Amino acid sequence: MSRAFTIIDAEQRSAPWFQARCGRLTGSCAADIFATLKNGGEAASRRDLRTKLAIEQLTNVPAEDDYQNADMRRGVELEPEAFGAYEAAAGELLERTGFLSHDELLIGCSLDGHVGDFEGIVELKVPRSANHLRYLRGNGVPAEHKYQIAHNLYVSGAKWCDFVSYDPRFPEPLRLFRARAFRKDDEIQSYGVMVAAFLSEVAKEVESIKALMLTGAVA
Repeated sequence: MSRAFTIIDAEQRSAPWFQARCGRLTGSCAADIFATLKNGGEAASRRDLRTKLAIEQLTNVPAEDDYQNADMRRGVELEPEAFGAYEAAAGELLERTGFLSHDELLIGCSLDGHVGDFEGIVELKVPRSANHLRYLRGNGVPAEHKYQIAHNLYVSGAKWCDFVSYDPRFPEPLRLFRARAFRKDDEIQSYGVMVAAFLSEVAKEVESIKALMLTGAVA
């Protein structure tokens, strides 16, 4: 499989990992480029993302930090257990990478795991119990994660992505939920068009901020 990315070997949430992501659209915020208001206007989250990426590209300083709330810390602590449960259920051995930096576009992603030579990828969550139950009842890839999965499929070139939710507080048969999303080339191509359009907006924002600097409009 031909690759369009470079692997940056950096531990997630480390300083090199934040630097690798700097100025790039990543899967965790991919949904924001589609965010709109009820009247069709641009949502604040989309505007804020465009500004954040523009400033990062200008300064080469990551705006993100290593803050973790209680849910995030719990997810990190239980990640090895969740990986083991998935591997046992799926009969697949997962590999980890740091950050996949796209070779042509200012985008990238951090995969929770991949199978083989990126034939498949995994998006793993260790959520609150209420969300895990919602995933079980929904019995499919949750809508709120579809853009993150589309983004990661776009960057990695994988054929499929397993969405995985793990909660050891549930009875044993219900602790692991997994749903597979297969790559659909027409959808991935459409996603790529939207990404390119948003990155064009970011580039214009960069030039607009540079113009402010040149005219002395910013003290």
